[in-house]
Amino acid sequence: MKQKVVEISQVMDLLKDGMTIMVGGFLACGTPEKLIDAVTEKGLKDITLICNDTGFVDKGVGKWVVNKQIKHVIASHVGTNKETGNQMNSGEMKVTLVPQGTLAEQVRAGGAGLGGILTQTGLGTIVEEGKQKITVDGKEYLLETALRADVAFIFGNTVDKKGNIVYEKAARNFNTMMAMAADTVVVQANKIVEVGELDPNMVMTPGVCVDYIVQG
Repeated sequence: MKQKVVEISQVMDLLKDGMTIMVGGFLACGTPEKLIDAVTEKGLKDITLICNDTGFVDKGVGKWVVNKQIKHVIASHVGTNKETGNQMNSGEMKVTLVPQGTLAEQVRAGGAGLGGILTQTGLGTIVEEGKQKITVDGKEYLLETALRADVAFIFGNTVDKKGNIVYEKAARNFNTMMAMAADTVVVQANKIVEVGELDPNMVMTPGVCVDYIVQG
């Protein structure tokens, strides 16, 4: 069995400037803070970030925003981090705002190997600008293309050494779908247990989706 439990420094050695990174979490709930801090310390630059939101100035991926490590963020909410708005308005960072349900389905499509999804959300608004429209059974839809990343950072409450993950309550959020939509998936585990200790019925992300595990 591949040794998946590694030191966080080994994960940082895999990262390069300009990568696309997905980060799980919802307003910093279920966010892998230790991995975020390590990227901040590494000084990784020109990140394209895919996430639900940009956290806060002192929590979650908001630390990368404050540190000006992001060139483009794709998210559904940025209002809790004033620095995101400042950099967006100054042109320092590109911000693509996506309706939350659309963002979730774009990531899910990326994990399922689909080219994209059809949705009516955003029709008749600025969301539709530059996008292809497709008519199905007389109804018009926007084609929203799938999203994938080079690396996904996710958080799990209890993870066994094969990478099977159990989440806790709302901390599940975007983590499950992002675990399927990146070339390399790293989970920060609150607790690491031996293989066989988890109830299979409680596993929400199978270990086959996970490449590396770091202790949270």
